Amino acid sequence: MDAKPFVDGLTIGEVLERTVAAHGDHDAVVFPQLKLRWTYSEFLDRVKRMGRALMAVGIQQGDHVGIWSTNWPEWLLAQFSTAYIGAVMVNVNPAYRLHEVDYILRVADIKVLLLTDSFKHSNYEQMMAELVPELGTLPFDEQPRHERFPELEHVVCIKNSPAYPGIWPWSEFISQAHQVHDAQLAGRAGNVRFNIPTNIQYTSGTTGNPKGATLSHRNLLMNAYHIGGRQHFTADDRVCIPVPFYHCFGCVLATMTCMIRGAAMVIPAESFDPQSALVAVEKERCTALYGVPTMFNAELNLPNFDEYDLSTLRTGIMAGSPCPIELMKQVTQLMHLTELTIAYGLTEFSPVITQTEVTDPIDVRVGTVGATLPGVEVRIVDPETLEDATEGEPGELWARGHGVMLGYYKDPHATALTITPEGWLRTGDLATRTPSGHYRITGRIKDMIIRGGENIYPREIEEFLLTHPKIYDVQIVGLPDTHYGEQVSAWVIAKDPSLTAEEIKSFCKGNIAHYKIPYYVAFVEEFPLTVSNKIQKFKLREMGVEKYGLSIAAKTETA
Repeated sequence: MDAKPFVDGLTIGEVLERTVAAHGDHDAVVFPQLKLRWTYSEFLDRVKRMGRALMAVGIQQGDHVGIWSTNWPEWLLAQFSTAYIGAVMVNVNPAYRLHEVDYILRVADIKVLLLTDSFKHSNYEQMMAELVPELGTLPFDEQPRHERFPELEHVVCIKNSPAYPGIWPWSEFISQAHQVHDAQLAGRAGNVRFNIPTNIQYTSGTTGNPKGATLSHRNLLMNAYHIGGRQHFTADDRVCIPVPFYHCFGCVLATMTCMIRGAAMVIPAESFDPQSALVAVEKERCTALYGVPTMFNAELNLPNFDEYDLSTLRTGIMAGSPCPIELMKQVTQLMHLTELTIAYGLTEFSPVITQTEVTDPIDVRVGTVGATLPGVEVRIVDPETLEDATEGEPGELWARGHGVMLGYYKDPHATALTITPEGWLRTGDLATRTPSGHYRITGRIKDMIIRGGENIYPREIEEFLLTHPKIYDVQIVGLPDTHYGEQVSAWVIAKDPSLTAEEIKSFCKGNIAHYKIPYYVAFVEEFPLTVSNKIQKFKLREMGVEKYGLSIAAKTETA
């Protein structure tokens, strides 16, 4: 391992230029279903063209560009072109609905929003037209500033036939690149510095609405460099990426890590589909595969699993929740992933804090989340005293190093609560350290729910449900689930006895992401309280386990 990684002190654009110089003829981006294949040289050309188009429509260094889409080639162009010209990309979860997108547009200062047309039950253009009615009546080049979203200037569809005249078609947007000369682009790129923001990823907040973790070029590059090192990546690797780009799993562990090494990014489908993933692995001779445990389970349980040739696989990352030992045995033996690694972290750390080595034995990979990445320090702290916990005893995991975010966007108070004056990031996760230097995640201080790898904070859902006229009060609690790790449960005190569980779920549909909609809805007269009148959520959890006949062992414990 380098004493100082070559990426340290460089920008994402500079690293991409170096990769092109060394591996320009290697595959960079492959979408088998779209019959699309770009070499690194071709990818850089497209990145530069999009950078010029963004400059032509007024994007300056530091301006925010949102991307609200499933996994699509233009998502990658947005990620690297914004970085190239010193703009900041804001990831918008493609599962977001009206309530959530409205919030992000109001707080994230997005100047240009890129979106796809529709996917499954989401019509992105229609939702934007509901939020911004002018999109349905005025042409895209005559859009006024919007009173509700004063920073928003342009909405661009990454497809070519938007349904509303106020949304730019992709071809029209990208054609604006001709207005900006290569010398102007080079000048802009030359002014970008490695320590400035390049990405804002919104994470659900413990106190209600999502908070924007602001990450620098150095944050992402250093994290991705070491993630690739733990997997022994080279330019010959080909990585199957079925995880979503909007999440740090997709846009840091996957795309950024590949770019640094010159490895190929193979994207099997717009969103996860187990068959598409295995088809891509076989067709493109992938050497690595990413996913959360439920994804690997789905792939292994395909009826025709034995028909796929997965012999080229060797490594990858499983993250999002603990890996059961039987699953690790199956992926090792049946999928040839003998060097699969386990990673732990959180968005605020860019994201990985610990990761196993490809040489770690199976008990380390299923029993721990690995050891710290190079350049990362970890403390296990007694949550009450804030002193180091006794060796072997659980405490809150604090991390410090190159991964610590710059802060939450426009939220200094939340930033101060999360990052100590000495630079330690408080994860909210309880952990222990083994004598060998590996870490085990044993629980959470926060009330966060993890469903199938998605982090869900109860307060956000609670605040939304309290807008329902028939709800007096509500508490959201995670209940164990054998498939997803945890499911969302709502414990409701109703104002109106006619309120039903189906009414509550219908109220959520179309307004909050599907994975946040309560799976269980229970009506109660009161909540269990402490003597100081604090709600005891752990008792609601116990009540739910008993009421629904659940197993505590199903609980997901890692972030």
